[in-house]
Amino acid sequence: MEKSSYDDAVTRLGGAPGDMATSVLDRYSEPQRGYHDGRHLAEVLTAVDLLGGDLDPRDHALVVLAAWYHDAVYDPVAASGANEEASAVLAERELATAGCDPSAAGAVAGLVRATLEHDLPGTPGPEAVLHDADLWVLSAPPQRFDEYCAQVRDEYAHVPAEDFARGRTAVLAPFATRPRLYATPLAHERWTDAARTNLRRELDRLSGGAGGAERR
Repeated sequence: MEKSSYDDAVTRLGGAPGDMATSVLDRYSEPQRGYHDGRHLAEVLTAVDLLGGDLDPRDHALVVLAAWYHDAVYDPVAASGANEEASAVLAERELATAGCDPSAAGAVAGLVRATLEHDLPGTPGPEAVLHDADLWVLSAPPQRFDEYCAQVRDEYAHVPAEDFARGRTAVLAPFATRPRLYATPLAHERWTDAARTNLRRELDRLSGGAGGAERR
């Protein structure tokens, strides 16, 4: 993966990146990761580039760095919110060490924390771009979406099938039923239909249709 997006963003925020991008990438290669790995990071960054063209340079740098850090700490057995909080703390600490403006480091940490609930942002800007980029996979081509679902199941292999199906349904069902999935106009227009189709298919599988949860 190109590290230049990290380095460029840190530089734009007044810092000196050093080897920090390599350190963050190493985290995305940890063995406990199935979906939340370097490929996911690359997909999110690609989506940020697509959706963030109207952001000013500072805001674009903020959302790029938030994408880099949003899953930098990932433990499938951690308590709810622990990974996001630890990732936010890591981002703020490392960006401060790199010499970035303290307000910028804090803003990146805030964007990372906002990925916990995936609530739809009410206004345009960095949070809306990151929200949509992180949820691009819901609209992915069917093969990639199915791979994503299987990778998430692998991360939670320690959870019995019935418990996983119940918990995963609780995560996905709100996306399938809420009036709007994506915050930015471009993602809303391009990705909504595919995402709803994918979600319906996966929720059917989790409920026992098309092979059921045990297939995961």
